[in-house]
Amino acid sequence: MTTEATTTDLHAFTETWLEWYRAQEARLADPHGFLAVTGLHWLDDRSQRFPDAPGAWHTGPEGVVVDLDEGPVRGEHHFGVIPERGGVNAVWGDAVIEVARRGGQDIVRPRHPDAPLRTAFTGTPAYAPDPRWAVTGRYIPFDAPRPTTVGAAVEGLEHVYDAPGRIEFELDGRQLSLTAFPGSGGGRLLVLFTDATSGVTTYAANRALSVEAPAADGTVVLDFNRASNLPCAYTDLATCPLPPAENRLPVAIEAGQKIPRERGGS
Repeated sequence: MTTEATTTDLHAFTETWLEWYRAQEARLADPHGFLAVTGLHWLDDRSQRFPDAPGAWHTGPEGVVVDLDEGPVRGEHHFGVIPERGGVNAVWGDAVIEVARRGGQDIVRPRHPDAPLRTAFTGTPAYAPDPRWAVTGRYIPFDAPRPTTVGAAVEGLEHVYDAPGRIEFELDGRQLSLTAFPGSGGGRLLVLFTDATSGVTTYAANRALSVEAPAADGTVVLDFNRASNLPCAYTDLATCPLPPAENRLPVAIEAGQKIPRERGGS
């Protein structure tokens, strides 16, 4: 009976992981997902034209402006001041033109469904899910959020996050901790990290792990089976943040997504 229960539990664990994995892949390969990005264009006060977006673009104190001089819609369009890590999507034919702000700079990032990276995508390699990598930890909030500056996939760019606390946990007898950033709402947390597999079987620069909101006693679950690649693992047209120095784990986390095939993974 014990063996049957264990087998059933493992099957349920695997099925739940597969649902997560498929959802990750679907978001990535969406017709206007990150694999559809064809350019990363940095704006300033000069008027600039780009081969994969309509009109002439510039930015200034009042935000991003595009001057459309062809097609059914013409004239100036003002996007206003975009907040850091914010963005607006504008439809242009079958494409979406993302207008965003990253590292204190405004960017235009067109997304075309027929982008070669997207049309050739065959999926992301990953480790087989294993319950041993779902680790219980404890969230310890800081007295006040700590502004934490990290590097980015784009050289010279920086991101600043207000880290609300850290997560302490044990793995293979080692006491470890990770600085956590705010997650996608509802009290969730986001952890950016590297480990001893980084650059070997997993993407060298970073992986991300979403963590559900801590329980009342601070308990959290770090399910490293769900360690995911950020867009910069697939394309150079991304501005992804790098982990803070203290999140470089000295152990091998043989779980989660591996180096994408687009970067030579297998």
